[in-house]
Amino acid sequence: MTRALQPRPRLPPLSAGSKIAAIARTALLDELNTWPKPGLVSHIDQGSHSDMDAGTFEVSANAITPFFGQLFEAGAAGADMSELRQIGVEAETAMMAATGGINTHRGAIFGLGLLCAAAGALWSTEPCLKAKALGETVQRRWGDSILRGPIPLRSHGVDAWRRFGAGGARAQAASGFPYALEVGLPALRRARIHSPHDAEAARAEAFFALLAVMEDTNLLHRGGREGLSFAQDAARAFLSDGGVARSAWRARASTIHDDFIVRRLSPGGCADLLAVSLFLEAVEDGYLERLQ
Repeated sequence: MTRALQPRPRLPPLSAGSKIAAIARTALLDELNTWPKPGLVSHIDQGSHSDMDAGTFEVSANAITPFFGQLFEAGAAGADMSELRQIGVEAETAMMAATGGINTHRGAIFGLGLLCAAAGALWSTEPCLKAKALGETVQRRWGDSILRGPIPLRSHGVDAWRRFGAGGARAQAASGFPYALEVGLPALRRARIHSPHDAEAARAEAFFALLAVMEDTNLLHRGGREGLSFAQDAARAFLSDGGVARSAWRARASTIHDDFIVRRLSPGGCADLLAVSLFLEAVEDGYLERLQ
């Protein structure tokens, strides 16, 4: 007589939270270790920034990782936005302490943090998570509260919202991260098919795809509408010329990177959504293997 297979035991929430936090940290480090990303800090250079480098981002990622686990657990416990926001504030405090007051990951804390909370909210009922379900959970549970505020008095995103009407990270999160789901994640997967042995190429393709369409508030803050248009046009030209499918794509992307540095442009919002796209891909493609 054949014995029925017993279901695998559920992991305790703390263990699952720790592992989802590790996925978030990997997404941040993979984003950092992607070059060229026009204007941005990487393991190769500082881009358009004189006050931070790859080491700054690494210590920041390590400092904020535990808070992603806390956000997972808070989501599993049914936390409202005020509770999530408090954990986010604590994560920002840890980031600033680690970096000497430099804002490296505020946008990532916000975006990845909400998705970690959404993963916690779904963990008991949907262990095989889909990226779309995570975005929908953020929108359904916390979208209204995200839009209501509180709105910081001073930030690059708020400055761009007031000057240009750009929604930025707040609007993306409240809508369930449509750019990550509809642009970043599909670009990652397409490029992995074309370049199966070059993970960096897939990340670069996703970054350029996001840059081509996003109204990045960091670009608006630094370069206004002219800077945003320049950046989007450069990304669209790169993609229309074949993107990373072309053999000399790194040289072409490096030239764009140099042009951004000359103009002091830095598309930090695109970097955050690249990390979000990488997180969504990892969770959807390997959730059970990573959390069981």
